[in-house]
Amino acid sequence: MAVLFRIGARGSKLSLAQTEQTRARWAALLGVELSALEIVPIVTTGDTIQDRRLIESGGKGLFTKELDEALLDGRIDVGIHSLKDLPTRLPDGIVLACVPEREDPRDAFVSLKAKSLAELPAGANVGTASLRRQAQVLYARPDLGVVTLRGNVDTRLKKLEAGDADATFLALAGLKRLGLEARAVSLVDPIETPPAACQGALAITARADDARTLEALAKFEDANARIETEAERAFLEALDGSCRTPIGALARVNGAEMRFVGETLTPDGVTRWRRTETVALGGEVIAQARALGATLGGEIRDEAGDSIMMDHG
Repeated sequence: MAVLFRIGARGSKLSLAQTEQTRARWAALLGVELSALEIVPIVTTGDTIQDRRLIESGGKGLFTKELDEALLDGRIDVGIHSLKDLPTRLPDGIVLACVPEREDPRDAFVSLKAKSLAELPAGANVGTASLRRQAQVLYARPDLGVVTLRGNVDTRLKKLEAGDADATFLALAGLKRLGLEARAVSLVDPIETPPAACQGALAITARADDARTLEALAKFEDANARIETEAERAFLEALDGSCRTPIGALARVNGAEMRFVGETLTPDGVTRWRRTETVALGGEVIAQARALGATLGGEIRDEAGDSIMMDHG
């Protein structure tokens, strides 16, 4: 069968795994063979950085820049991303065309020494490259240390086994997509400690003027996942959400209601600003979701001011 669509994806093991799974579901919906959807691996700048935080090199866009360029150049028809890696503002000519059904958004606690964060002994080190996870750890356990742990999932698990840290947190969705969910010794309560905005969700981007591709993606859209992630992205945007700001957010649609929890912390975990709200959904639900996220994010931004930004000095 001739190739109908070319799918761009990062070359990492996790990205290729979730792209393969997404391709299979999309092909089934379209009623075509897998070979009609060609995967084009693209190495991004973010994949080559293994020794420091993304903030030190440019932030979230490092995982999307090369795929955006390939889209605009016509080398691929769609890009598949983890939605939490997608900047809140996309380049001109590119749209967030589709949000498929969302995987479990929770964080997983991974350790060979304890069953939960609460069980770690004082002075233990938690490894992470996420400013959010760092701040949430220090808020809950100021007696712990935090060390930088970068790399893909396999790399971080190996570093944990080598004793580089006593515990770490990984997205449960990523572990499940790699068949590694058994490595989670416990799951984090997402209301008490919300995950990264849009965690567990995938983003499929396309050219804004590519009607053929946009039409083919329409039936792949999951309404609840779109509502939830639009609320979370609006919350992020209101807070200037990037790798520079510790932000957790989770919206969950349940029937005609949506529950939202969002928080921002100082990087040292000393102070936390938090909002929770449950709203009835009706009418223009996407606009309603975005308005809720923007309002709650704006309230925190006004309350916290510049204290939530990581000190670059």
